[in-house]
Amino acid sequence: MWVKALDSKYLFFTGKGGVGKTSLSCATALYLASLGRTVLIVSTDPASNLDEVLGVPLAPEPRPVGAVPGLFAANLDPDAAASAYREKAVAPYRGLLPEAVLRGIEEQFSGACTTEIAAFDEFTKLLAGHDVAARFDHIVFDTAPTGHTLRMLNLPGAWSGFIDANTSGTSCLGPLAALKGQEALYRSSLETLKDGSRTSVVLVARPDAASLKEAGRASAEMREIGIGNQRLLVNGVFTATDPNDAVARALEARGRHALDGMPRALQGLATEQVPLLPQTVIGLTAIRCLLLTDVSDSGTLTGLRLLEPINEDTLEDLAAEVALDGHGVVMTMGKGGVGKTTIAAALAIRLAEMGHRVLLTTTDPAAHVLDAVGDAPANLEVQRIDPEAEVENYRAEVMAKAGLGVDAEGLAVLEEDLRSPCTEEIAVFRAFAEAVHQGKDCFVVLDTAPTGHTVLLLDAAQAYHREVLRTQAEMPESVVELLPRLRDPRFTKVLVVTLPEPTPVHEAARLQEDLRRAGIEPFAWVVNQSFAVSGTQDPLLWTKAVQEAVLIREVSALAPLHIVLPWRESCGENAEALHADERRGAHLGAVRR
Repeated sequence: MWVKALDSKYLFFTGKGGVGKTSLSCATALYLASLGRTVLIVSTDPASNLDEVLGVPLAPEPRPVGAVPGLFAANLDPDAAASAYREKAVAPYRGLLPEAVLRGIEEQFSGACTTEIAAFDEFTKLLAGHDVAARFDHIVFDTAPTGHTLRMLNLPGAWSGFIDANTSGTSCLGPLAALKGQEALYRSSLETLKDGSRTSVVLVARPDAASLKEAGRASAEMREIGIGNQRLLVNGVFTATDPNDAVARALEARGRHALDGMPRALQGLATEQVPLLPQTVIGLTAIRCLLLTDVSDSGTLTGLRLLEPINEDTLEDLAAEVALDGHGVVMTMGKGGVGKTTIAAALAIRLAEMGHRVLLTTTDPAAHVLDAVGDAPANLEVQRIDPEAEVENYRAEVMAKAGLGVDAEGLAVLEEDLRSPCTEEIAVFRAFAEAVHQGKDCFVVLDTAPTGHTVLLLDAAQAYHREVLRTQAEMPESVVELLPRLRDPRFTKVLVVTLPEPTPVHEAARLQEDLRRAGIEPFAWVVNQSFAVSGTQDPLLWTKAVQEAVLIREVSALAPLHIVLPWRESCGENAEALHADERRGAHLGAVRR
């Protein structure tokens, strides 16, 4: 059984969004607890659904999972961690400094970088021998999607290097003492991550080319920073039971083809396969099914019909609605792994074929938008917001403007400040604002990063304004107009993309609430990769389809304007192929006979 090899003190589950990290990490924690061990499972994902999967309300402090002796769980709360971090840094100065000065210090601690480092502090306490860690035989980390995780794993080195090089006593996080006091903790954390006798990193992938490619990239990048203690779990491997079912045959063939072409970086890793389950992994009973060697034990549903018709509008219909205003911004948003990149690319292709000039770009650090497009029409331009290039451009601009008339010592302080990790947040935000600005003259289709990162990006406007004042950089028009444009439904159309599964749908609902609080009303929802409208007759896939129909009904109540796209052989990997499929067939319907 795949879980038996996972016996390290610290176990990290990481991979592309939507591959099943939470499900597999929960199953591992459950198995270890069943052996009589004391186990803590903790989520470091800003958009965690650990509480939903386990069926218990969680907090930043470990709480027992009542039905499982020895099992505890926690959700790290980035906002609460940032608030506590900020107060810890400012409290010693209360009563000693004027209120205006205290407000200035608090303002320095209000950016996205403070949230990240504060959450990382909580993470390192568990990793570096803190009292909490000593209570448990195993700590299982359900980490955020790969790009965020790699940034987190790099933070001990990044911040330690910044601390070593800094001589001014200040940083983008305020007084450097707030960082200096954590230096030993960061170094210890990095050593723990590299120690194969204590730590294992479990790369999770689906049997599809995109998630295996992402796992290969993550594996190579972790080895570069000295983390070589890795294993691979391929989750959701499917074997067709109905030889006459075209969808089932295609799903099995796609998985087999992806595994045969596994990236070189993964080929030497210890690898296990986990079968596809017919039911959604929510609750302890469903989690235990992941530990079965024969998934048929978990049962399938046969002879059932969908209770009501499912919306049969297509991506073509949605593109026609978007095109009515002639220009503007379209943003695909949602949980990692739901197909935002493919939907963004397919929509961009359709708008270009209608004769519009289109720019397709991405804010996702793990961008795959170039792979998704294929052969683009002549009037479709494809770009990527490259964090490294944006940082260099931002540094050069600040040095050219803020450095005028400054002596050598002042320039050294400014250069040092611009080497801090939060400079990337500011630079990427500027590029995002500039991309939105181009929607004045054409269609800009933005493939965004996974939900937690995207909401932070949208919240960054005020922090950016403060940073501009601090560095004396000039306020571009694109930034001044950003929030009004995002809130203008005729200029910006947000597409909430989800899968017909509980966690992605519920996270999409929370995203919609967050957007509305920011004054942004989503334009439509896209339910992607649905077996309920694929025409499948395979018993396992049909069981999934019946469960999907309930969730699609939830979506229809949340978003009157929505479309449901069927699972297709090309779905999730190449927008050009998806576009061709839809032109040939549209929806096949799905009534079980």
